[in-house]
Order: sequence, then C-alpha cells, then structure tokens
Amino acid sequence: MTYDLPALCRQVRRDILTMTHAAGSGHPGGSLSAVEILVSLYFDQMTLDPHQPQDPHRDRFLLSKGHAAPALYSVLARRGFFDPGLLPTLRQLDSPLQGHPHMDRLPGLDCSSGSLGQGLSIANGLALAARHRGQTYRAYCLLGDGEVQEGQLWEAAMTAAHFGLDNVCAIVDDNGVQLDGLTRDIMNVEPLGEKFLAFGWHVIGVDGHDLAALAAAFRQAKATKGKPTVLIARTVKGKGVSFMEGKPAWHGKAPNAQELSAALAELQ
Repeated sequence: MTYDLPALCRQVRRDILTMTHAAGSGHPGGSLSAVEILVSLYFDQMTLDPHQPQDPHRDRFLLSKGHAAPALYSVLARRGFFDPGLLPTLRQLDSPLQGHPHMDRLPGLDCSSGSLGQGLSIANGLALAARHRGQTYRAYCLLGDGEVQEGQLWEAAMTAAHFGLDNVCAIVDDNGVQLDGLTRDIMNVEPLGEKFLAFGWHVIGVDGHDLAALAAAFRQAKATKGKPTVLIARTVKGKGVSFMEGKPAWHGKAPNAQELSAALAELQ
C-alpha cells in the first residue's frame, strides 16, 4: 500500500496538539520534532503488521525519549494498531495511552519507556536475541539529543559496536532543545556525529523533516554491515507550529484553547 506521507505528518501533528490540549499536559515540542521520523519508519521502512502486533519477525521500535509518546500513539493509531478514537484519552485514568508508553497496556509497543538513556540498551538486547535465534528483524531506537547526555547511552553505544550489531539503527532527534534550555548550553553533546564515529558506529547526518532524505538514510542503514548505524536527524522542536518552534517552553506544556486553534489553523 502507498501512503500520502506528508498528509499523514500533518494529521499526526494535529493529533499531538489535540491530545495534549485535551489532557492539559504532555510534551508537544519533542513530539512534533519526531513526526517525520516516526511516519517514515511505520509507513515506509519497518516490517510490521498491525493485525499481528506480536509477530516474531516484525521489526522492533524503541521510543527511548518516552515523553514523545503522543507522536508514537498517533502513528500507531493511524497505522491501524488501535482505534484513533482512543487518542483523546491521553493521560486519563485507566487509559492505555499513559504519559509514557506502557507496553502491557497497548498493542504495537516493544518496550515501556520514560526513564531516559535506557532505550538503546534494550535495542541491543533485542538485536542480540535476533542473532541468537537466527532472525532478521531490525531494532530501531529513537533518542533525544538531551537524552544523549546520559552515561548509559554511551555504554550501550560501545556494546552495539563491540558486538557488531548491524541490525541496530539509532536515530537522534537532534532538535537542540531540552526541558529548560538549549542543549548546547546545558550540556553540549557536540560533535555528536564524531562521537558515535569514534565509538565504532556508521554515522549518517540527515534532515529529520525531509521524508525522501530519511528514506534514503534508512536504506543506507539497512545496507551497512558489521556495525550499528546512527542517524543524526536535524530537527526543529515544535516543528509545524510557528510559535512553538525552537522554544524550550513548549517541551512540556500543553496548548490552551486559543493556542490550539491557532496551531491547527497553521496545519490545515
């Protein structure tokens, strides 16, 4: 099936805004920056079947930056893993759409997340399991650039390279902004590509909002053998909503009714 990926990206952005508004809380900024990455993976790149969410041969996806759950929930719903009618229940009591992903509550999730820095370690474990079982699935892991400040991430980076896990593909949502400021001011992680290169990874720089460039980068990652691949995806925090773009204040603040109306108008 062929999908209209730009239209899906606009829909996902509308979902993120309406969900966080309805909840009165959540993380719109880093969800909006990851939209094209997630849409590219779920609608173009990954091997999966929404009707068989536990298919042992499926590719795995780990949302290590678990606060971007609204983006993932929207993509899963629009891909057919569950009814999009559930989306307005984000963060409600007893909803399967918790503030951070809970894999026992929702089909299509390959791990629970929220504590930053752990997703790549889980991806490594899944990749090693695939090797042990003779399976060919890939493990994709989405990281935040603020999250890359975590020490465990670099232990996991060493592990993936040491074991030559070429079925691991990490993606850094490199939007330059974290909870309370710019990443470069809080704890500078640059030169990020050179760091991963020194740790033994294949490194691809890519515009994280360019669907064609993302597709080419993911194809290159699949073709790379003997080492893991990381995409350093340059993105914009709050992408698609002019008054949110690049603003740390929108890391974890939901839009009010007036802001929601203005944002949705920009996304028509």
